[in-house]
Amino acid sequence: MRKKVVLAFSGGISSCYCAKFLIETKKLEVHAVTVNTGNFTQEELKEIEKKALLLGAKDHTVLEETNKYYESCIRYLIFGNLLKNNAYPLSLSSQRVFEAISVAGYAKTIHADFLAHGCKGKGNDQVRFDLIFNTLVPGIEILTPLTEKLISRKEEIMFLHSFNFNVEGSKNKYFVNKGLWGTLIVGKETLTSKENRPETAFPNELTDTNAQDIILTFEKGEIKAINGVFFNSPVEAIYELDMLATPFGIGRNIHVGESIMGIKGRIAFEGGAPLVIIKAHNMLEKHVLAKWQLYWKEQLSAWYGNLLHEGQFLDPVMRNIERFLEDTQKNVSGEVYVSLAPQRFTVTGVKSPFDLMSDKFGSFDQMESTWTSDDVKGFSKITGNHVSIWHKVNGIKMSIEGQLNQSNESTVQINNHSSLLED
Repeated sequence: MRKKVVLAFSGGISSCYCAKFLIETKKLEVHAVTVNTGNFTQEELKEIEKKALLLGAKDHTVLEETNKYYESCIRYLIFGNLLKNNAYPLSLSSQRVFEAISVAGYAKTIHADFLAHGCKGKGNDQVRFDLIFNTLVPGIEILTPLTEKLISRKEEIMFLHSFNFNVEGSKNKYFVNKGLWGTLIVGKETLTSKENRPETAFPNELTDTNAQDIILTFEKGEIKAINGVFFNSPVEAIYELDMLATPFGIGRNIHVGESIMGIKGRIAFEGGAPLVIIKAHNMLEKHVLAKWQLYWKEQLSAWYGNLLHEGQFLDPVMRNIERFLEDTQKNVSGEVYVSLAPQRFTVTGVKSPFDLMSDKFGSFDQMESTWTSDDVKGFSKITGNHVSIWHKVNGIKMSIEGQLNQSNESTVQINNHSSLLED
């Protein structure tokens, strides 16, 4: 009786190779699992299942995790206004983490003997998968067919052809991974530090050239409506906003950062909905949160993003940070006004019942009525008292040191003059 292996299966050439390799070479019973985090259509999932069964997999299972992915991760990326290195919305980083968690959970339910994935060990994904597999299914052996025998894409295709499984090499010059929270594009230009990606690298064309104004409605930090139309879930709102932003070519950029292994790299991405939502949410927060709330959110959010990127989603401190972020969202409600245009967008304003920018409490363009000029003078003395004391103490010391240094310089000059006369 063959032992069971659960294979993370996307239907691409590499995962097809892994399935056939595990069946024919390792003599294992393959259970192919595809995790949908909003990156596959129903038609695509049917095609993936067809491939898995043709390859000889015992069965194929689709794990629908889109809503869980949003509830457990994406909403905290929004709460934290998270853009890694001020650019990248962690599109693939977060997606891979949830794929690994789902595959590991399924392996436990069928009592699998092995787990397998098609990562090549060159970048971040193998660390993310292996780290989570080892945490959730400790002791299980992880099989990585693409690292067991290093082969080229051409050799993968030839191997599949030898078993009469016909697959064509992609004619696309770029690796494209589209998901709920953005699209990742990798190609020859991103392997350099200089070259820019051409417009043809992006899966969506820039087709809309007429500027459009939209209104986003947030409730407790989550997007609920667009232009007054409310959705059953924030996931639906994200899809709708992406359909509005993508034709403008909004959210295209290149991210430069370090891999988990410490290697610098570049990726191109397109994230119309993520970028617009994060910037709109951030503007609303600037109006409704207090100064130190904004400060500490920024610090903890950066930690959250770094840990997520490196596959450490299961670290208990992540749950602590999530509780903090969620607590800050109680008053993050209101409307945000956004203008969409070709390859750019502008957040033009907000309207919220919790707006702290009210002329009741002070305005730059009128006389203040809640305090007097004398109040400001007294406040300035008190708030600057600790600095004043430091300068009084250290100012005297610095003055004495300055006089001594000046005296020493004069002595040196006199000595030098005397030595010249003696010569």
